[in-house]
Amino acid sequence: MDRILIFTGKGGVGKTSIAAAHARKSAGEGKKTLLFSADMAHNLSDLFEVKIGRNETRIAPELYALEADPEYMMEHEYRGMVRAIENLFRSTGVEMDGAGDIFSIAGLPGMGELFSLLKILDLYEDGGYDRLIIDCAPTGETLALLKFPELLCWYMEKFFPIGKIAMRVLSPVSKVMLKIELPDGKAMTDVERLYVRLSKLQELLKNDAVTTVRIVALPEKMVVEETRRNYMYLNLYGYYVDGVYINRVLPDAVENPFFAGWKALQRKYLAELRAVFQEVPSIQIPWYEKELCTMQSLDRICRDALEGRPVFEVQKHRGGEVYEKTEEGYRLNLFLPCACIEKLDLYQSEGNVILKAGNFKRNIALPDTMRHCSISGAKQKGDALEIYFSRGGTQ
Repeated sequence: MDRILIFTGKGGVGKTSIAAAHARKSAGEGKKTLLFSADMAHNLSDLFEVKIGRNETRIAPELYALEADPEYMMEHEYRGMVRAIENLFRSTGVEMDGAGDIFSIAGLPGMGELFSLLKILDLYEDGGYDRLIIDCAPTGETLALLKFPELLCWYMEKFFPIGKIAMRVLSPVSKVMLKIELPDGKAMTDVERLYVRLSKLQELLKNDAVTTVRIVALPEKMVVEETRRNYMYLNLYGYYVDGVYINRVLPDAVENPFFAGWKALQRKYLAELRAVFQEVPSIQIPWYEKELCTMQSLDRICRDALEGRPVFEVQKHRGGEVYEKTEEGYRLNLFLPCACIEKLDLYQSEGNVILKAGNFKRNIALPDTMRHCSISGAKQKGDALEIYFSRGGTQ
């Protein structure tokens, strides 16, 4: 597989149609393409008018579709880990009888998202497709989805150096003295396997030679504001955004006086989006007179907005994390557009820099050469946040 595109945006902006149009165009180029819905509120079946589920379904020549089924994955993969978690709950008096129970593992926050992500890694490693187009959930859920691998890996790294010893020491006495059934060796093996898979997944999602994020927006005030924050948060977690699609733009040919006010507002917000995404290629998609819910509608998007554009190439722009050596120590440059340094919380804990923007927080592990350095200052320079480190610096 040579390309993974992740589409996200505020609910109702039309990201499913635009993601599907890319899948249609990719298949038309002779590339075997899979359109994968990671949104639990699946609507690919409604779009294509074909029943689509957890198995790949052929929609057209070279075009296939799939909807994530986390409960199925939890039932048939990583079963040892799931059983261990269920036993821990039962030890507290909560019965968990499987997927149908209200207290099932499938109902725990983040578990569905976790296994949806792991499915992406499985598909990539299987190598059965040339391109993978991912239709993600609305913005907030997508951010929770994409930050989960790094966050869980961080906690697992903190826990497991002492976790195995604790399991060996406590397991023989846990049922008698503690009344808790701890995970057995098989479950620990599954947890270790999960950690390895998450590490590989994190590497794949942040490999900008393969995986990039595309944001879908509308030229409307609330959408523009959320898109601005979404762009900042995605960069905060190190994801590479290389395209923005502005949907439902009223064509210039529309001269009806009823739309004059709307067109003026759209011009205002189009200018704001261009200012935010000046480093990122943007594509405008017109507001059509019909619903985009057929293959013919997807073909129309391809002709009007995607034709002749290198939409499957990685659109390079500055970004990522860059470490530089300075006279006093080191500097970490973070591409963080739309951020305001006065609204960021920055501190250091052991070998990690912790950066918080709004409700989102990221732990950035420092290289070994900087483990004995402390934050000595930070400043904003355009779209970049510069964090300075020195030996004996103040935090």
